Amino acid sequence: MTSHRRAVSTQQRDGERVRTDAGWRTDRIYIGSTSVSVFSQADAGSRMLWWCCGSVLRLVLMLVFLFCCPAVSSTNDVVPAQFDVTYFDTVTSEKQTIYSYNHTVSRNKTEGVRVSVELQSESALSPILFVVRQKQAVLSFQVPLILRGLYQRKYQYTQVSRTLCQPPTKAMSETQFFYVDVSTLASSGISYQLRVSRVDSFTLQTDKKFSFNATPSQPQFFKYVFPEGVDTVIVKVNSQKNFPCSVMSIQDIQCPVYDLDNNVAFIGMYQTMTTRSAITVQRKDFPSNSFYVVVVVKTEDEACGGPLRFYPLLPDELLDAGNRSKTLDVIVSPAINSEVYVMGMLFCLGIFLSFYLLTFLVACLENKRMNRKREGLLNPDTSPAETGKAPVSPYEYGSFADNGSTLSSEAVTDSLTSTDGNYGYMERSLESISRSRQESLSSVEEDDYDTLADIDSDKNIVRTKKFLCVSDLARKDKRILSKKYQIYFWNIATIAVFYALPVIQLVITYQTVVNVTGNQDICYYNFLCAHPLGALSSFNNILSNLGYVLLGLLFLLIVLQRDILHNRALERNDNTALECGIPKHFGLYYAMGTALMMEGLLSACYHVCPNYTNFQFDTSFMYMIAGLCMLKLYQKRHPDINASAYSAYACLAAVIFFSVLGVVFGKGNMAFWIVFSVIHILATMLLSTQLYYMGRWRLDSGIMRRMLYVIYTDCIRQCSGPMYIDRMVLLVMGNIVNWSLAAYGLINRPNDFASYLLAIAICNLLLYFAFYIIMKLRSGERIQCLALVCVLFTAVVWGFALFFFFQGLSTWQKTPAESREHNRECILLSFFDDHDIWHFLSSIAMFGSFLVLLTMDDDLDSVQRDKIYVF
Repeated sequence: MTSHRRAVSTQQRDGERVRTDAGWRTDRIYIGSTSVSVFSQADAGSRMLWWCCGSVLRLVLMLVFLFCCPAVSSTNDVVPAQFDVTYFDTVTSEKQTIYSYNHTVSRNKTEGVRVSVELQSESALSPILFVVRQKQAVLSFQVPLILRGLYQRKYQYTQVSRTLCQPPTKAMSETQFFYVDVSTLASSGISYQLRVSRVDSFTLQTDKKFSFNATPSQPQFFKYVFPEGVDTVIVKVNSQKNFPCSVMSIQDIQCPVYDLDNNVAFIGMYQTMTTRSAITVQRKDFPSNSFYVVVVVKTEDEACGGPLRFYPLLPDELLDAGNRSKTLDVIVSPAINSEVYVMGMLFCLGIFLSFYLLTFLVACLENKRMNRKREGLLNPDTSPAETGKAPVSPYEYGSFADNGSTLSSEAVTDSLTSTDGNYGYMERSLESISRSRQESLSSVEEDDYDTLADIDSDKNIVRTKKFLCVSDLARKDKRILSKKYQIYFWNIATIAVFYALPVIQLVITYQTVVNVTGNQDICYYNFLCAHPLGALSSFNNILSNLGYVLLGLLFLLIVLQRDILHNRALERNDNTALECGIPKHFGLYYAMGTALMMEGLLSACYHVCPNYTNFQFDTSFMYMIAGLCMLKLYQKRHPDINASAYSAYACLAAVIFFSVLGVVFGKGNMAFWIVFSVIHILATMLLSTQLYYMGRWRLDSGIMRRMLYVIYTDCIRQCSGPMYIDRMVLLVMGNIVNWSLAAYGLINRPNDFASYLLAIAICNLLLYFAFYIIMKLRSGERIQCLALVCVLFTAVVWGFALFFFFQGLSTWQKTPAESREHNRECILLSFFDDHDIWHFLSSIAMFGSFLVLLTMDDDLDSVQRDKIYVF
């Protein structure tokens, strides 16, 4: 094939004098393409002498070059080449070629230049080396190009295309030269094909999609310049095909550009991708107000979750990479401005501060209603016609089936806020109610109640009665129990401090690593809606956790107000507070509010850099919240036998321990799942036995003998039903649910073990809560209006919250590239995504659930404890 080559005449140029800062000048002597520099001091007295010496030296060097190196000029052919022209030629170790190009570079317009090379010879013993020499950069590569994968697998590419780095220019227009040197060490000729062309649409336009193709040996990169008034943009790269795996990188305008699989991670920010990738870029990070968007196709797909390829039989065996071409689209869009940030923060604060306002209004209305009722009680002669209301009877709200009526809850509240201790419970005299011992709290220890002779003598009998009342399980000194349950709060506060400090330190380290290395595969964000602020990569996910903290604090204030009113009633020796209703112990409520606040803090820490190694930060206090809620439900009717803070937190610590083991070792590990399922079932059976017998059983060497005896007497000798039917129904249902969950985990072995463990806790909590509500209504008790509103409101909010939770915008169970396939745009105020809405709704739902627990038994505040059933 005819070659488009012609020789170019060499010009010899006179020596150029260049003055340096040190006072020396340089005389350059050009002989062909070789230059020799001679340094001389630029003093006026020796200029002529140095010029003469320089002339003589140039003559001598020219003669040496012509007579001693006659072959150099004959083998280095310089070809003046043109753009968009394909050159076919052959290169050997003795025949090398230099292609000379020139193009005009404008300061206001960037034009891309791409060098494409293809090897024509099928089998070449030595590769061809291509060196592109530019004004301020040198690019070199060999053909065939060898790229390495995992386990030192080698892939050979005979077609290579590279885009040249564009050096900046200060002039409005400048003509720049660059050279393509082609050389090899092969003695026989190797045929190749060379083409240098201009890249259309090298500079990306805002909001304009551009499509292109890329392969591992033919990467692409483009330039983007920030327009005026735009400080943040989102670069999105999409593809219709999952594989081959690709990498999208954002790099500063500098040479060289790292655009190969083995060096793309050296600088800038980068992400692996299958079908979708997005990076938010801020102007402040790029002093030149511009950056390169680099797209590289990887040699293998393991980084994107693709199949593992076979090991090469020989270490130096070259593998066929196959067709790894991928079509991609790139679009750069402006991100949100500061006004959207402000609106998002104001919206978040407004939503949760409105609950403070609503709580204040409800408290004012309730206080006003109580004042009116107090006035009516203080003026019993006032007729209904004068007040405009019918008289309120303490028996008008329903009754138990077998032991009388309950009193109005309004009367209880009235008794707690008034100075007269007989309001709301007027039919009983103060002297008819036995008082508890008035001892100093400091002189009473928690263990004292087990040494009381009356409890020791009859607690086995009392707790095994067929029908129990709250008075049977509320016999211990209230001050001892109050101190016992306050330990829940102080323990969880201590745990929170020691847990949160290393968590905060670790996530700061995570964020620093992400910012320094630029590896955005470390964190699993919704990159299509991840708004950075300062060093934080996704500020919106952190801000949306504010609700847990604010609503947890609000719940603590509500509990504190109730605690103060109850203590005032006790100080007045109010008979209603002493002898009626569910025993008031607020320690667990304080622990629940603290846990809710810590959930917000740790969830925010997790979303600084969400990944599988720190997911336990987001779930640890969820386990605690579920456990504390179940303990509070049980404590309502079993205050004397509820678990201590130490044993409860020890069990929760064991749950978190298994959560960590499951995340690290549970993925597809059958041995782990067998051990966990066995422990899960055994723990369920032990807890069921504890609840059924109210703790009146012993786990010792004689347990099997006693079990066989019970089976023989109750099932074989005489077929008798269970003594405690209600408890048996609850425990049978609980065992069915837990055994089913254990079987599901053993069969399917879900990758997200932490969420699986949390599902177990939530299912048990919901089951116990539903049982409590059903048994409450079945016992003739009622749910007051405020508690009923909380129940309905909480149920609706939980439904919407779970809907947004299951949207799954990202998942650390898969590779980062596969996780980004689930990313979606913001849906609220262009600032919050679906997961942020889950944070909003779940915090509100948890707050509502706490209010339900707090107010659910307010209807019993004026009912004697020996008329409140235990279930």
